[in-house]
Amino acid sequence: MRIKSFLAAGAVVAALAATPAVAQETNLVYYGIQLEELEHRWGDENEELFVWNGDAFVGTDELKLRWLSEGEYDTNERKFETLENRLVVQMPVSDFFDVKAGIRADTPKGKSRLYGVLGLTGLAKQWIEIDADLFVSDKGDASARLDAEYELLLTNRITLTPSADLNVAFSDDRKMGIGSGFSSAEVGLRLSYDILDRLVSPYIGVVWERKFGETADLAREEGEDVEAWFVGIGMKVLF
Repeated sequence: MRIKSFLAAGAVVAALAATPAVAQETNLVYYGIQLEELEHRWGDENEELFVWNGDAFVGTDELKLRWLSEGEYDTNERKFETLENRLVVQMPVSDFFDVKAGIRADTPKGKSRLYGVLGLTGLAKQWIEIDADLFVSDKGDASARLDAEYELLLTNRITLTPSADLNVAFSDDRKMGIGSGFSSAEVGLRLSYDILDRLVSPYIGVVWERKFGETADLAREEGEDVEAWFVGIGMKVLF
């Protein structure tokens, strides 16, 4: 039943996405929405998650306002595992990279944190997409994140996309279950099929998550797993 509901929701999104433009232009102002991940995952411990990662933007080539949202919702426990929203302004600093700055709000498991954000996003060598961010919380705790993704075009429609998400904390934040040092990693591999000019691309994939160091120790104290494997189906959508 969950699979049927998920596929039905995907069909609705696909229908809405079947518009003639990814971003609309009005007096040199662009706007758009992109969902890099909209998926349902099944874990090796009978865990089921609904996961999303996307953003909306408005602005010009020289200055954009972006809202970025990502989260994991446990459909069995009916609670958020993670929930993060960022609001940033973004401007180019080179032909391939933009700098961004703004705020981030986290509300996982009933706890909340506000952060200042400073980051860099763009294309590195070999066309690897890079998103690097530095965060400082309202409690003074600092952390950093590096996201990397590469799209390997197998055919005109089939794409294999490896990705990695690495997190480092420069201080403890025990209320959020984070210890100092290299704290966590998520590595994924997704195989997608373009069905509508790269506007709609359903995919299947596998994801490995792992907590490390003091963060793993804190998770064990709470009786939580420190490592998990997931398989998933999803859809990438651009408006």
